[in-house]
Amino acid sequence: MYRRNFIKASALAAAAPAVCAPSNDTPPSLCARGTGGTVVWKAMLARPAHVLALDGHTDTVPDVVGRIGVAIDLCIFTEGNHFPVLLGEEIMGSFRTWAREHARWRAVPLDNIVVVTLPQPMIVAAISGEAIAFGNLTLVVNRASGFYPDLVMGGAEPLKALRHAAVVEGQAKVFARNRGMALLVRAGNPLGIAGTDDLARADVRIVMASAAEPGARALYTASLEARLGQKELASVLARETVAFPGRLDIQHRDVLQALVGGHADVGIIFRHLAHHFSVAYPESCAMVTIPGADAYASTIAIAETKKPLRPQATQAFSEFFLDVARTVYPKYEFAHLSEAEFASPISLD
Repeated sequence: MYRRNFIKASALAAAAPAVCAPSNDTPPSLCARGTGGTVVWKAMLARPAHVLALDGHTDTVPDVVGRIGVAIDLCIFTEGNHFPVLLGEEIMGSFRTWAREHARWRAVPLDNIVVVTLPQPMIVAAISGEAIAFGNLTLVVNRASGFYPDLVMGGAEPLKALRHAAVVEGQAKVFARNRGMALLVRAGNPLGIAGTDDLARADVRIVMASAAEPGARALYTASLEARLGQKELASVLARETVAFPGRLDIQHRDVLQALVGGHADVGIIFRHLAHHFSVAYPESCAMVTIPGADAYASTIAIAETKKPLRPQATQAFSEFFLDVARTVYPKYEFAHLSEAEFASPISLD
């Protein structure tokens, strides 16, 4: 019997009809075009052709990747803002091949790897509340169900909260640092946004991480205040789109959705996410870089769960990940970490 204080993450829903009807033949990025539209999120991993796929603007669950209902071979709960890297070919796509090439890990089952990519407060809430509700679907999060993390990735404070709850071990290792914020604008940059000074214009509405993601929001507001001053920051925040139909309080879903739906003109978001969206959805958005934004950045660390359900797979992934992450993450617009900073320990006690 799981506790009923579970986290609710409703499916994306648009106030207006989708720009185009989703189908297996329609590129998802085209469905994300136009004011009043909605984002049809691209699948990050390939699926067998015989599997029924619902890739529309409802009935999709972009932040749980893998198969539920069968044995899970490895489960990772992570802050979601690095999902393009973690789920990409150079990490998750290469891990199984790497394991097969190493005798120590060759026999370890790794077919079904499940990854949850939600904001850090939601990761903590999902584990503590023992469930996540996606609209009408509730996934139980506990050891008995098997849907329970072997590894958790996040910032120091959320990991400390999980350590306090006796979920993770007492030490985490840093593997990535972002490069601060960038701006995400509509494709073609119709308002001619060149930098943060343009955010002070009266005709510019912004969207960024909500108060439900306090870490990211604090970084963005501190960076803006350093550039614009307190008075101009207040003016910018007065034109912030705080609520719109279907908002999830997940910045890596909300910001692009707000632009596509016509609810905002400029998204303030981590540089690596702005880069990913501009490449994955070029018909919908473009990135404007902010020189010096990396002065306001944060790190991500990895921690092992206490007594993980899949100890061999956990050890194998940790070994692989910490061997390749320092090289891979900068390719996706993360900072280059020194040897001293990469894999540096963080005490969670």
